[in-house]
Formats: sequence, C-alpha cells, structure tokens
Amino acid sequence: MGTLKDRLQQDLTVAMKARDELTVSTLRMVRAAIMNAEVAGQRAVALTDEQELAVLRSEAKKRAESAEIYAQAGRDEAAAKERAEQAVIEQYLPAAVDVGDLAGIIDEEVIAAAAAGQTGQKAMGAVIKAVRGRAPGADGSTVAALVKAALVTA
Repeated sequence: MGTLKDRLQQDLTVAMKARDELTVSTLRMVRAAIMNAEVAGQRAVALTDEQELAVLRSEAKKRAESAEIYAQAGRDEAAAKERAEQAVIEQYLPAAVDVGDLAGIIDEEVIAAAAAGQTGQKAMGAVIKAVRGRAPGADGSTVAALVKAALVTA
C-alpha cells in the first residue's frame, strides 16, 4: 500500500472526486500537520510511519479536546464538526488497545520491573516505556494512570 502519506494523498483524491468536503478538509489538515512536523526543527526530515501516526494521534486528540470545549460552551454544531473530523482521522490510526488487555500488559511489566529490582514510583518510567513499546496505540494518559495505580497496589 505504501506509506501513510501516500494513503492520505490517495484518499484525498478520492474524497475530492466524491466532493466529500469534510474528508477533503480533514485530510488536507492532517497532511499539512505532517508536513509541518517534517520541516520543524533545524533541518527538514522524512518522518517514519510511527512518527506520522504520532502526528495523527495528536490531531485526533486535539479534535476530541476541542469538541469537549465546544460542547461545554453550548456550541453543538462546532462540537459535531470536531467529532466528525476526529472520526476521519481515527480511520488511519491502529485500533486502540482494550483496557483489559492493557491492564494485563501493565501487570506483566510491573512484575518484570520488580524482578529487575525496580519497585514503586521509581519503576514508573521504565514500566511506561515498556508498555508503550508493547501497545503503541494506547493513550499515554491512560497508560500513565493505570501504571501508577498498578505500582501503588504492587
């Protein structure tokens, strides 16, 4: 299939031909975010697939946060637009890890950290890093909260 950028471009072309304005604007925004990430810093670089997915996760999170703010302010149309954009972006993200599966991974990593001599809050960084390696699609704040809870009870 090619890279994520290629898929985004192909889907953008299809959406343009179908006159799907929401998808067109969302994909253009996502492609711009990826290009901005590529040229950020001192030199332009080509992003890896994982870095491109990180940009997409960030954009989806922004849409979710914006939708929440709009909804709280009573701007339901704007909130609905943000949620629709989020749905388009999430089509390109890998499926989220189930919380039950994530808890199992965390338990295994806490046990592994304890076996390596790391316990309590001192093990938090190592456990989070290991969990993120095994479940790259998991939400960072969810992982951190679950790891913190697991380390307290361990």
